[in-house]
Amino acid sequence: MAESDSADFDLVWYLNDLSDKEFQSFKNWFEQETVQFGLPQCPRINLRMTRQDVANVLTTSYEAQHTWNVMVSIFQKIRREDLCEKINDRRNRSEKMHKVLMKEKFMLQWEKSPLEEFHHQFFCEVAMDVFYVLQLAIDPHDSYPKENLNILLTGHAAAGKSMIVKMAVFQWASDSGNMWKGRISYVVHLTAHEMNQMTHSSLVELISKNWSEGPAPIADILSDSRRLLFILEDLDNMSFTVSTEKSFLCSDSREQVPVPVLLASLLQRKMAPGSWFLLTSRPIGEEALKAFMKPTDCNVFLQLSDEMRRIYFNLFFKDSQRAAAAFKFVNENEVLVGLCRVPILCWITCSVLNQQMDMGDNIPLSYQMPTDIYAHFLARALTSGAGVPSGQSPLVLLKRLGVLAVEGLFQNTLNFSVGDLSTVGLTEADVGMLQALNILLPSNSCENHYQFAHVNIQEFCGAIGYLMTVADCPLPSGNKVNKDSRDQYNDFEPIINFIFGLLNERRRKVLETSLGCQLPMAICFKEYLLAQMQQLGDELKAMEHHTPLFYCLFENQEEEFVSQMMGFFSEATIYIQANRDLMVSLYCLKHCCSLRKLKLSVHIFGDKEFAGKLTPSQMKSLLYWRDTCSLLHTMETLRELEICNSNLDDTSERVLSKALRHPDCKLEMLSLSYLSAGSDFDDVFKAVVHNQNLHCLSLNCMTISLRMFSLLHEVLSHPLCSIRHLSLMKCGLQPIVCGEIASFLVNSQNLRKLTLSNNPLSHDGVKILCNALLQPECALNSLVLLFCCLTADCCYPIGRVLLFSKTLVHLDLSVNCLRDRGMLALSLPLFLPTCPLRELELCGCFFTGEICQYIASIIISNENLKSLELGSNNIGDAGVEQLCHALRHPNCKLENIGLEENMLTGACCESLAYVLISNKTLKRLNLLNNKLGDEGIAKLLESLGHPDCMLEEIGLPESNVSAETQRLLKAVREKNTNLLFVSQSWAGKEGREIGDRPGSMKPNLHWYSIFFKFPTRVMTV
Repeated sequence: MAESDSADFDLVWYLNDLSDKEFQSFKNWFEQETVQFGLPQCPRINLRMTRQDVANVLTTSYEAQHTWNVMVSIFQKIRREDLCEKINDRRNRSEKMHKVLMKEKFMLQWEKSPLEEFHHQFFCEVAMDVFYVLQLAIDPHDSYPKENLNILLTGHAAAGKSMIVKMAVFQWASDSGNMWKGRISYVVHLTAHEMNQMTHSSLVELISKNWSEGPAPIADILSDSRRLLFILEDLDNMSFTVSTEKSFLCSDSREQVPVPVLLASLLQRKMAPGSWFLLTSRPIGEEALKAFMKPTDCNVFLQLSDEMRRIYFNLFFKDSQRAAAAFKFVNENEVLVGLCRVPILCWITCSVLNQQMDMGDNIPLSYQMPTDIYAHFLARALTSGAGVPSGQSPLVLLKRLGVLAVEGLFQNTLNFSVGDLSTVGLTEADVGMLQALNILLPSNSCENHYQFAHVNIQEFCGAIGYLMTVADCPLPSGNKVNKDSRDQYNDFEPIINFIFGLLNERRRKVLETSLGCQLPMAICFKEYLLAQMQQLGDELKAMEHHTPLFYCLFENQEEEFVSQMMGFFSEATIYIQANRDLMVSLYCLKHCCSLRKLKLSVHIFGDKEFAGKLTPSQMKSLLYWRDTCSLLHTMETLRELEICNSNLDDTSERVLSKALRHPDCKLEMLSLSYLSAGSDFDDVFKAVVHNQNLHCLSLNCMTISLRMFSLLHEVLSHPLCSIRHLSLMKCGLQPIVCGEIASFLVNSQNLRKLTLSNNPLSHDGVKILCNALLQPECALNSLVLLFCCLTADCCYPIGRVLLFSKTLVHLDLSVNCLRDRGMLALSLPLFLPTCPLRELELCGCFFTGEICQYIASIIISNENLKSLELGSNNIGDAGVEQLCHALRHPNCKLENIGLEENMLTGACCESLAYVLISNKTLKRLNLLNNKLGDEGIAKLLESLGHPDCMLEEIGLPESNVSAETQRLLKAVREKNTNLLFVSQSWAGKEGREIGDRPGSMKPNLHWYSIFFKFPTRVMTV
């Protein structure tokens, strides 16, 4: 039905059907009706205008739907019900024709995949809850708002979102059931891929694109936008951002605007007000829609629950005993439960298990990991003979699949054109067979394209191709610009997991026996990995976290190889966001014989104790947590445990406490940071008392309640407590709590070090602490007050401590605004040879060169002082000259001085060079982040190469130096092999850094780079 070719849409025809008197009445009513409909004023329709003139004015001034709605209203007022009925009949015909077209469109999509019939049967069984929500949301009698509603259907890749949409629209178009009955007249179906292909469009064009019978009846479709449903699939696949800026929005359905503006105008109902939106997305796309979602909108998450999986298994196997056995096996394997998260992967798993049952093989032994499932699936599929082209070798087909998969992943191509397939050697017959085997299927989003049945299949085939070391084979689609978001492949963890899985000899034999597929590079790759892991193990900060590596090793399951890999690590950082993370980490940690430090971020427990009966998942969480905590007393080498950014409830805390109390626990340091307030840690603190090996307790970045202070006092005052170092960095401690802290200092027999950095203690708080330090019972050796909002006035009570304390040997006052006046207050006690202080840190205290004469006097007079840190001040060359004079003095016993970032230039280097030769006690000098210049550095290097130089560590600014200076640096390194060149400033010293709150796993760039650097050999495909 073409809108332009039918008299039904001819305004002149309707106006000609009016008598002259009715036509005059029409014109009289027109202005009033446009106001009533909220339409803008148009050129006045005067009494002399002809019917054609009026039609022209209406057509140019108003959108079609507004024109026809006004006409219907006027026809009713002038009692031309026959014309109203004619328009209503036309609208009914348009609605029926639209349903026919939508039914044909979705029926055509339905027939694309051979799995659709089985999955349709499955979704008919399990999707009633989703259908109920979709129907209820748009039901005129429901609690949802009656217009402008957004319904968001979210689910992981291949979860069945498109299937649900197809079934819902098909039911609506077929008038079967009650789906949106009497509520929705038109459905506009869009996909993100379609919208990505457009730059500009209008709503009229958007609606018309699928109207195969000619131009769409826009006037009817938009006549009541409250009966219009927009379906936008794959929101996460948008290649553009939808702005919420209202000034850019458009209300005219005829106007050509940028597609992001058009979509924003629809979502904010500037266009088609009152319409409905059904959107589908993977979870990653939810964030982009938040700005448009209202609290009254409807959110549905589509996932396979245990019960839905049970139904799937029963439908697949048909034999209840087989279904029960397969379901029990999968449900008892945390990894396979994760694998069966979507229907297509359930189908693959069931197919493999069914074949194994037919053969009578041992399922638990044969199928432990996803690699097992996919290896058997491909081996069975490619050797089944079903539709195999005559004379075609399954091995050749596998090689071509491997090339297609790995090239696609590395070239951001998940939807393959016919040209891509032929480039890797796949013929039309090959593609037909792979489609029959449900390995390669027509793309859901790109016409005339193919995709692997699931990205996991592509990743597994890619791992095979990677270990085959196939030749580079650029795909035509690889060079395509403006790709969909879903084609941007940047998570290589799954393919890396499968590579590790294929390093297991037993898995490789499945492919070798069935297909003759050998992966000769697997052995070489193993050796390469071991060498790389040794290097990463030596560089503790090279891997930000170890969870991805642990998943790889868990997938491998070769005990000897896992033990070799884990043997290189003395530290491990693990993010635990699901039970599976704990299970995998436990497996690997039990193979680690040299672990000294374990850092955990745990997010599987609630903030508060669960009041009801524990679910099976919660029971598993506690069992895995218990086994993890048992490492504290079963792992001989473990000395440090850090739990950060975690949620621990009372039960999980008690489990941890029990492990800490165990007599075999050799932990020396316990660190808790950024923990939720779900517990006051009563049991943990009490366990600390009974652990004689535990010497350091760190509660950084925690909110310390009065109850916790009381417990700390009780613990630290206990005669059995062995804690020597307490750290309370960045705890928001105010001066008022310093009385509680002072009680620790006085009553604890063993406490020797207190770190209070990054707390606003100010003058009042420090005064209270200093009074405690003067008590004879206080035995504190080290006090760290970095960034505690101290001023020069605070230095007077601190000076009294330095004057009278017999035990304090280390004091850190860095990053406080002490200025020169504050240093003067500290100078008097520091001048005295009786002052026991050995280490003084005053970095970032806003000193100038004028104070250096007093610091120089301290260096000469106080032989106890061994270390002085003055980094990040502004003492300049003149100040350093005075310090050098002191450093050359025979009474100077200083072993370390830090002068980083002190506005130094090459002018002071001659004096420093002389110190390096003349001073026999100085072992460490740091000059990083100073502009010493090539000439200045050359003078220092000359002294560093002198036989009288006793220096052991030097920090020099090595960037932006000449080639000649680089040569001199190299020569000194080769000549003085005992000299260590350091690159770390005072701010990066251990114990100084707090770092950002760890929110989630960061990408392991070092980890990924291992795979990209692996040298591959070229072979012919």
